[in-house]
This record gives sequence, structure tokens and C-alpha cells, in this order.
Amino acid sequence: MIDKKTFNGGIHPPAIKVTHSKEVVKLPLPDKVILHLSQHIGAPAKSNLQINDVVTYGQVIAEPGGFVSAPIHATVSGKIIAYGNFKHPLGQSTPAIVIERDKNANEPVFDTRINGINLPPSDIINKIKSAGIVGLGGAAFPAHVKLSPPPSAVIDTVILNGAECEPSLTSDHRTMLELSEKVIDGLKLAMKVVNAKQGIIAIEDNKMDAIEKLDELVKDYPDIYVQPLVTKYPQGGEKQLIYSCLHREVPNGKLPSDVGVVVMNVTTAAAVSDAVNYGQPLTEKTVTLAGSCVKNPGNYRVRIGTTISDFIQMTGGLKEEIPLRKVILGGPMMGFALYDLNTPIIKGTSGILCWSEEEAKQKERTSCLHCGKCVEACPMGLEPLVIDSLVNAGRLAEAESEGILNCVNCGSCAYVCPGGNPLVQNFIVAKNKILAEKKKAAALAAAAKESKK
Repeated sequence: MIDKKTFNGGIHPPAIKVTHSKEVVKLPLPDKVILHLSQHIGAPAKSNLQINDVVTYGQVIAEPGGFVSAPIHATVSGKIIAYGNFKHPLGQSTPAIVIERDKNANEPVFDTRINGINLPPSDIINKIKSAGIVGLGGAAFPAHVKLSPPPSAVIDTVILNGAECEPSLTSDHRTMLELSEKVIDGLKLAMKVVNAKQGIIAIEDNKMDAIEKLDELVKDYPDIYVQPLVTKYPQGGEKQLIYSCLHREVPNGKLPSDVGVVVMNVTTAAAVSDAVNYGQPLTEKTVTLAGSCVKNPGNYRVRIGTTISDFIQMTGGLKEEIPLRKVILGGPMMGFALYDLNTPIIKGTSGILCWSEEEAKQKERTSCLHCGKCVEACPMGLEPLVIDSLVNAGRLAEAESEGILNCVNCGSCAYVCPGGNPLVQNFIVAKNKILAEKKKAAALAAAAKESKK
């Protein structure tokens, strides 16, 4: 077994992965789904369908809106009953298609297997794109784009991210245990597409059963190995993962491909295997349900577009004796508090946390103590206390000079702050302002250039 590796900085939040030993349960089909056209980084998908159109499970209902985009598929068979702006889990209202399931319809079955590894790379990419595969670790970056690095990039390594460093989440862990062969197959397909000479499956050492199982399965593949990692947050960040596995640093403003690496989530790899070998589009997701307010915490396979309210009810619902205080989409470190449980599960949804008053309790806020704990914790080598003081003073240009745009929103600084200061929340707001100003300046410059023609 290879020595465990890690990165500089980071934190050690309590391990609350109480669902790791529970096998994935497949939920019944929902009566309706809400399918947002923006479920990925990049341009929203575009649809020409109308209300009352009948669709079939797996049918493309929205085409990619650009190169960095992904198609959306019907996740049930039925009739379109609404098409317009609906509340998105991330806060805004965006275009979505609502399908009412036809309970008498027989869904197509994607069970015809081909040996996708024999296909040329271009065909593999097209199958991944057609299936609407995006990063399933939360970022939701279209997989066909990630696997199409610039011609100048020489990729020698594909790293599968099995760290799953967020407290509470265990869906990737279950994928590695229950879909091990598909995870490995997806890695081999990715390696072929980018012509990588080695593949690494990186897993934190709090998942020894997954490490041992995958290590046994790859022993006959000399170009693939399992890399155990020290359990530390945010071990699953791309830059931290690359440093831990290969001791390569991705320069600020650069991509993993600039240092010869492509990083893919383990669950994404399993979906790639399904897409290439079976033609299975991305229509369902394994989601962790946790928190003291739910009756049956666990991992559940659910159709994308199912409302979070329906999802919770399908699993057995909430406990009556423990009042629900907060619902979080994702993990406790980087997740978002939900304001409406009628919003749907999307492609990037990895967890739903239903918290009590005690779980949602925050530190009492005081002024900065200048203790430096945030500096020690920052995995990007920033000085959060300095950046925060600049942000609070409205000196955003200086905050940018101090590297605020290199912040990865991991929340380590806010977690360790004894003063309870919402550092990462302040940084997110400030970064959005800086980027909006840059976008505005670029648009004005382009308009000025055009007017001179």
C-alpha cells in the first residue's frame, strides 16, 4: 500500500458520515419532475418543446446552448405541463420544463452493452456529450469539455477524485463500493480520450473499505493505482488533490491541464461508463440524506428533477419530535441553505442535510482577534484576515491584489475563526462584485472598439 499523502493547510472538522455503511436505496418514480435548463457550468440548454408535448424517458428535451453546455434529458415519460421560470436550488429563478409522469408508460431500458474502450476517442467524447454528463462532485462542469483540453496541453495523468472530504456526504463512498467496476471503466475511458499514461484513484483514509476494494480490482492494471490520502478538508479540491497525489502546483489563473492533469469525480466516472457502454443518459443521481431531523438517513438513488420535498417524503419524511431549522443543499462546508423545498434535485446535487436548531447553531460573532488561525487553515496560502479587512473597507482592488480571486470558497477560514466572522461569505460577495466590474469593463472596451470601426 502506498503512503498516505496530503497538502498544506486545511482543517479537521468532526466526522459525521453516519450514512457510509448503508447501501444505496432506489426510490420510486416521482409524479412530476422540474428540469432546469441550467444544471451545469456554462450556457443553459435550449429547448423548442411546448406545453402538452409528450416526452419519453431518456429523450433529449433541451440541446446544449454552446460548447460549454450540456443537454437535458427527460427523467420520466409523460407530458409537459409547464415551461417557464421556476425557482432554482441555487437561489434564482431560471427556465425549467415540468413533466407530469404518465404512470402507464413503459420506460425504455438501456441494457445493451458495447465495449466502449474500443471506440475512437472522438466517438467516446460524443457519447459523453450526448448523455449530458457533467461533474457530479458538485461543480457540474460538462465532462466532454473537461476531456477536451487545448491541443497544446499534454495530459499524462487522470485523477479520479474519491476524497469526498465534505462532512456528512457519503454518496461517492457508496459509488466506489457498489459500482467499483464502472468507476474503473470510466477512468480507463477518460485516460484513452486524453491519452494519459497513468490513472490515479485518490481516496481519503476514512474510506479504507473503498481503498482496499479498488486496490484489489486495479492490481492487474499497471497504469492505474489507488492513492490513499490523509483525511483532511478540503482534500477533494482540485488543486489540493493534484498537489497531494503528484506534488504539482497549479499556478493561479491556470487549469489542471496546464500541469498535465485531468481531475474527474468517481461518480462522474461511473456515469461516463454508463454513457459510453450503454448509451445511458444522466437521468438519476445518488444523493446523501442526513441530519437529525430525518427519519431514515442514507443514500438514495433518485430521478433528477424530483423536488426536495418529494425526495424527503419518499425516504420516510421528517421526525415530528425534532423541529426542522435549516435544509442545506450539498455539504455543511460549501453547501447552500435552501429557501424552498419545492426546488428540484439537479445534476450536481450530492446531499440534502436536514438540521435541527442545535446543528444549525452558529458561533457568536465578535471582532477579529488577529490570531492567525485562518491563515494556517487556508489551503491556498492566502491571508484571509487581511483580505477581509480590505473587503470590509470597500477596497476591492487591494483585495484582488491580495489574491481574493484565488479563494476556492472552501470555508476553512470561517470554520476556524474563534470570532465567528463570516469570512468566506464576505469573500464570495466581494468576488462577485469584482468579476461583475471586470465583465462590465470588458463590455465597454468591446463597445468602444466596435465604435471605432
